Amino acid sequence: MSTMKFSDLGLSEPVLRALADCGYTTPTPIQEAAIPIVNEGHDLIACAQTGTGKTAAFMLPVIDDIATRGSNPGDDPLALVLTPTRELALQIEENVRAYGKHVGTRSCVILGGVSSGPQINALRRGVDVVIATPGRLIDLLEQGEVNLGDVDFLILDEADRMLDLGFVHDVRWISDQVPRPRQTLLFSATMSPAVRSLASTVQTDAQSVSVAPPATVADNIDQQVMFVKKEHKPDLLVDLLQVDATERALVFTGTKMAATLVARHLEQAGIKAEAIHSNKSQSQRQRALDKFTEGKARVLVATDIVARGIDVDDITHVINYELPHDAENYVHRIGRTARAGKAGVAVSLCCVEDVSNLRGVESLVKQPLRVVDDHRWHSETVAACLVASGRAARQRARAGRGRGSGSKWAR
Repeated sequence: MSTMKFSDLGLSEPVLRALADCGYTTPTPIQEAAIPIVNEGHDLIACAQTGTGKTAAFMLPVIDDIATRGSNPGDDPLALVLTPTRELALQIEENVRAYGKHVGTRSCVILGGVSSGPQINALRRGVDVVIATPGRLIDLLEQGEVNLGDVDFLILDEADRMLDLGFVHDVRWISDQVPRPRQTLLFSATMSPAVRSLASTVQTDAQSVSVAPPATVADNIDQQVMFVKKEHKPDLLVDLLQVDATERALVFTGTKMAATLVARHLEQAGIKAEAIHSNKSQSQRQRALDKFTEGKARVLVATDIVARGIDVDDITHVINYELPHDAENYVHRIGRTARAGKAGVAVSLCCVEDVSNLRGVESLVKQPLRVVDDHRWHSETVAACLVASGRAARQRARAGRGRGSGSKWAR
């Protein structure tokens, strides 16, 4: 285990004082690896998931650089952070305020779904750091309200999610508006060919760091699966949430409609719940997140498209009401619990329609989820489907091996 401290990373006194105020003394692996690279002036491509401390990994050296130059009101932004979701943008700004409070770092968030007036006024007053979602930033650039001519740091956070949401052309266009030379820092939970292709066009001789493979799941998460008929899922979910140990739960659904219906069902059962998805306005989403954060709602029901930006402390349970089609989303989902060394529970409700997705999850995390069958909605029929699908997969594999060593099936 590393014994490095933030004071060993060459950060300035005001930044170290802010970290001390936050109670941070020891950098996480991604911070330890990334900060020296950024301080040396290199471009960076980093594989890091939510919950690894990646925001500090890119913001601390940026704020430290701002501290050394001393900006004046009226200056154009020195750093631009692009994020895929409004929630993530707001949380990054909270971190910027915390890390830069003794530096006087000025920041603003540019995002859609709310009036652009306050955002334009903040830009006109002068900012050091802009945190933006691509769509609204392009609007303001086209209106001439944003000048990126002084930007020295371009940061692309959760690049894979921006590509998933169809922002690739927007990100490339925005990147072209930021002059070179500059430092471009790209962070992504996965390093797909599409992400690497984007990196190659916006970066120069980037150094790479990766602190955890995408399929890594924390050891202190108890991964469970419960087999249940689809029509009994709402009742099983209520039973799970009525247990005292389920203090704060994040429930994932596959669709926006399902999120709304699940939250409504929980409210009818007397469980305070809020739904958050992309059909909600920004103010609705922020109110829901605030209620969850403040404990006024014990359950937050979310879809994957917005959940990457949710970073709430002390989530005891993550419940997959529907298993994701993309197994890597399972890792992102359950990573919301068991933070800061605490234990957490991840429960997946598996009906017949979820069986193939469950097999994909177990293949990715390289272990079977622990079966919990001592509940009143347990379905042996669904459990048998999993066994049958596994048997069929093994038969297909054996058939493939018999096609000859020169065949692609023999690999």
